[in-house]
Amino acid sequence: MLVRAGGTLTFSGEQVFDLAADIERYPQFLTGWISSRIKKREGNVCHVEQVVGFGPVRLQFASQAVLHRPHRIEVTSTDPPFRKYSLTWLVADMPTGGCRISVAAELELRSGLLQRIVNCWLPTTIEDVVAAFEARAHNIYAEPKGRGQGQADGAAQSGLLHAALPKS
Repeated sequence: MLVRAGGTLTFSGEQVFDLAADIERYPQFLTGWISSRIKKREGNVCHVEQVVGFGPVRLQFASQAVLHRPHRIEVTSTDPPFRKYSLTWLVADMPTGGCRISVAAELELRSGLLQRIVNCWLPTTIEDVVAAFEARAHNIYAEPKGRGQGQADGAAQSGLLHAALPKS
């Protein structure tokens, strides 16, 4: 099943890319992400171990995230329980400021029963992921009230540093 969602954010494409590339923090703000750990980095490729769960269903799998800074992230897995797992982030700066993001997810599970369950919640889940990233961007990059330090301060507090992420 292929599902797409997207939106327009007031933050730069690079800022939003950094949030999407910060894979190990997903469990802090994405519903259903139980754990996400980068096992190995090779250039712009991250080998990731993840556990996601919804209700009683838990899926543990390995994936590869290829970071094409600053516009695209491709996440794939052929680990059980998937026949196919593909998640693509596209980030495009807009001429008037801000950026447009889109997420495309395609999941085919080996279990017919699990596939039927996933087909029911996947469209809403992808929309929720986009909304969670928007909320995270506001939490990280929005200027704190009563302070004039702005975006760099929020990024420093979150631990997001461009130097820590591979560039393509």
